[in-house]
Amino acid sequence: MSELASFHDVLFPTAVSFGATGGPERRNEIVALTSGREKRNARFSQSRHRYDAGTGVRSLDDLHDVLVFFEARRGSLHAFRFRDPFDGKSCRPGAMPSAVDQSIAVGDGTANRFGLVKVYGTGDDAYRRPIVKPVVSTLRVAVNGVELSAPEAFTFDDATGEIVFAADFVPGDGLAVTCGYEFDVPVRFNTERIEISLKAFKAGQIPSIPLVEVQL
Repeated sequence: MSELASFHDVLFPTAVSFGATGGPERRNEIVALTSGREKRNARFSQSRHRYDAGTGVRSLDDLHDVLVFFEARRGSLHAFRFRDPFDGKSCRPGAMPSAVDQSIAVGDGTANRFGLVKVYGTGDDAYRRPIVKPVVSTLRVAVNGVELSAPEAFTFDDATGEIVFAADFVPGDGLAVTCGYEFDVPVRFNTERIEISLKAFKAGQIPSIPLVEVQL
């Protein structure tokens, strides 16, 4: 067994990731009943994102960067950060994160740790996606609509993926805790090898570089 950490806190080459394809995957079981109706059951409570970074490789230098990154991660052994080109902010892609983008909790006067989430949809049917790898330098937090400053009021615990409030800034009972951020997706290579010939690459053949989201 490797003595290296199972997650390497490094970012996949951004020039390649911004040309990647992919998105969320859901696994549902659908059974057709004799009445003609369907019985549907969600196999996973959370979506799982898959990407193909091969479509982002534009040059030999890009391919070399990916090969170096692949070797440093020992192939599929270690997970890493990936910047989703479609969904990497607490807000819409063209906007800048604000401290009130996402509602993550309601204070009780005691709890000082809160996990980050991104909410998709509204009401009871909304999906609350856990965000464990934010770009900490972009993290903005507010309590009851008032933005707080780091590290005086709060810090981010990378080991648990939580905002940690300082003793004097613990959210009071009934006060909304909101935040905004950019974030990365923890992924690993979903292949044991990267194979492409120079001749094929010059002819425009795109290598397949599959990535899959992992739970930390």
